[in-house]
Amino acid sequence: MSFEKKRALWNRSVKAAVYGAAGFTAALLLFLIGFIFWRGVPYLSWELVSTQTSYIRETIGILPNIVNTIYIILVAMVIVLPLGVGAAIYLTEYASNRTLAAVIEFAAETLTGIPSILYGLVGMLIFVQLCGLGAGILAGGLTLVMMILPTILRTTQESLKTVPQAYRDGALALGAGKWRMVRTVVLPNAVDGIVTGCILAVGRIVGESAALLFTAGFGLRLQGFLNSLRTSSATLTVALYVYASEQGKIDVAFAIAVILMLLTLLINIAAGLAGKKRKR
Repeated sequence: MSFEKKRALWNRSVKAAVYGAAGFTAALLLFLIGFIFWRGVPYLSWELVSTQTSYIRETIGILPNIVNTIYIILVAMVIVLPLGVGAAIYLTEYASNRTLAAVIEFAAETLTGIPSILYGLVGMLIFVQLCGLGAGILAGGLTLVMMILPTILRTTQESLKTVPQAYRDGALALGAGKWRMVRTVVLPNAVDGIVTGCILAVGRIVGESAALLFTAGFGLRLQGFLNSLRTSSATLTVALYVYASEQGKIDVAFAIAVILMLLTLLINIAAGLAGKKRKR
């Protein structure tokens, strides 16, 4: 066999392998989504999503868990966005000590790989016991801030690095100050990466359960926002764990899984639209 034929055969083989890997990934995703919807959709009802669990009436409702999930997303993102974006701006635009910047970047990468159960243990010891916050949305949100801060920082930093240096030089040459250049030129051009980081962070918040078991608690009652900050409040993932493992209600767990997928999809779409509007 000639060299040209061997190379053509090799190219076809690699192309087939790449297409096969992509097809397998897509098929796996479709299988997971289809299986969850197949098991969970029949058990979805208005009563399930609009009421709270009552053992007296023997009814199950996950409205408190939906509300608690939204609460904890708001608390975590309000705290982590300024911290993550601000740290990324400092590392990219202001840091003059490259050794210090390298140490911070290494710390962020290391924090990304720590298991979430360890964050939950540290959050319980610091926020719940040492700070006396008690199990609730505030302690759970602060724990999630520690978890998702590296994600926001690294994605924002990489997005800032993609902005051409000529944009910065042009803004400075026109008389803009350092901060004005960052605010009006660099950040608008990096908004896609910031939105991507937010989407990844929200996805991790919505899907987190191990850390919240230690810090947010198992409460299934509907609370107001202020009360839920320091009152045991279970999110959707924690409720899924409780109903599936402790109460054996697998059908309810699959219904919650469907709601989790739909909630994540809506948040991602809303974040994408907000990013596009901000960029325009």
